[in-house]
Amino acid sequence: MFTGIVETTGRILNITTEGSNKQFAVEASFLHELKIDQSIAHNGACLTVDGLYDNYYTVTAIAETLERTNFQQLKIGDLVNLERSMKLDDRLDGHIVQGHVDTVGEVRSITEQEGSWEIEIGFNDEAFVTVHKGSITVNGVSLTIVKSRPCAFSVAIIPYTFHHTQFSTLKISDKVNLEFDVIGKFVERLLKGYK
Repeated sequence: MFTGIVETTGRILNITTEGSNKQFAVEASFLHELKIDQSIAHNGACLTVDGLYDNYYTVTAIAETLERTNFQQLKIGDLVNLERSMKLDDRLDGHIVQGHVDTVGEVRSITEQEGSWEIEIGFNDEAFVTVHKGSITVNGVSLTIVKSRPCAFSVAIIPYTFHHTQFSTLKISDKVNLEFDVIGKFVERLLKGYK
């Protein structure tokens, strides 16, 4: 479980293809606090640390993860948002995030608004819904939805989030990982079951 409050960004140092999997070497400020088998959300997708080295760690994304995330587009040098799993005695500053990406969205617009940014994101899967002022996770960041439409929404980004995540590097048409609110997904599933 995660909160969607990004701790830091990491830099992709290397990408190795192994069959249908990709192994990512990631440089991160908390490297020396990590251990093998630890779960870390990378752009919102939970991956397990499988190697520790002097200046990086490695994680492996299997075919299922690669199909559901923006990891196919990652390149050496790219930044990823990182969050270690939540501790049970910590505050839940964001919202309940599972680290299971639902679908990939596409950045449609980025509008600077005198000190903040509004980012509009579209997605193709009508099975997912957003709610005005509800929660969503974009590349692992817990955000509040400003505008909600079928297969699209926008979020407002404060300066701290913009500068302390990889949001400052986003461009129009970039792919982003989306995890919809877990409570909303359960409510939707229950309602569909009664129809």
